[in-house]
Amino acid sequence: MNSLGMIEVLLNATTRRDEQGNVIGVVGIGQDITARLAQEREYSKLIDTANAPIFGVDNMGAVNVWNKNAHKLVGYAPEEVMGKNLVKEFITEEFRDAVQAVLDQALHGEETANFEFPLCQSHRRRELDRGQLEQLS
Repeated sequence: MNSLGMIEVLLNATTRRDEQGNVIGVVGIGQDITARLAQEREYSKLIDTANAPIFGVDNMGAVNVWNKNAHKLVGYAPEEVMGKNLVKEFITEEFRDAVQAVLDQALHGEETANFEFPLCQSHRRRELDRGQLEQLS
C-alpha cells in the first residue's frame, strides 16, 4: 500500500459476450504490483545516486538511463541525452564500431568487463575543465 492508502494494480481487461456474440460487459483481472513498483523506484534511486556514471540504452541504442554522475562527468543533462543514440552522438568516430559491438553483445546476453572508450563531453564541461586547468597553472 502506498502513502495514500492505495495499491497499484496491473489490469488485464477483456470483453464479455452473450451467446450471440454481443458485448455485454467487461471482465477485469487485476494484479497487485505495489511492491514491484516500489522496488523499481528504489532501483532507480540507487542508479541515480551512485558514485559512478551509469547510463543505459534500449535495444535501438537510444539512451534511456543517465544518472547524476554521468551528468557531472560528461556535462550533458539527462534531458539532453535521453532518446538520442549513444554511439552515433556521444562516442568519437574511431570508437563507434567497438562500442556498438560491446552494446550488441550485451543485448545478446554477453557481458563485457573493463572496456575503455572515450565519451564526448559537452562544450560546457570542456570549458569548465579547461578553466580549472588554467587555474592550476
